[in-house]
Amino acid sequence: MKTRFSSLVTLKKSAMDKSERVLQNANVDLKSAIKALEVSYASLSDIETPERGSVSSLLASRTLLNSQRGSIQHNHEWVDFAKNQVRLAKEQLRLDVLEYEKFEYLEVQEIKKMLKEQKIKEAKELDEIALMTYGQKG
Repeated sequence: MKTRFSSLVTLKKSAMDKSERVLQNANVDLKSAIKALEVSYASLSDIETPERGSVSSLLASRTLLNSQRGSIQHNHEWVDFAKNQVRLAKEQLRLDVLEYEKFEYLEVQEIKKMLKEQKIKEAKELDEIALMTYGQKG
């Protein structure tokens, strides 16, 4: 049955679906950030510091370590950002679900009301038919 809330329910459903997709994408980004951070830590542990040799090789090693630490810091910030995006997406999804459920409830109540009115109308019609047929027999 079509009610005055049907179009709103459809609209809220599409908003809720969009929020679900945004949350899924945010979770994928978070997993990518975590994976990048793990790779950064693994790369840091793979860097060997020279125990002896020229000053230039020590400086190169130190530069490589600093670069890797910068990469780790960047990936930490990316993970924090991705976690925040997931949190925001969950909150938006929660709000969209509430809105959808609210309008869906209103639509169900409207349908119940329409069905009740239809039953009353049908009962009245049956009463009229019964009165007319009773009058014809008498």
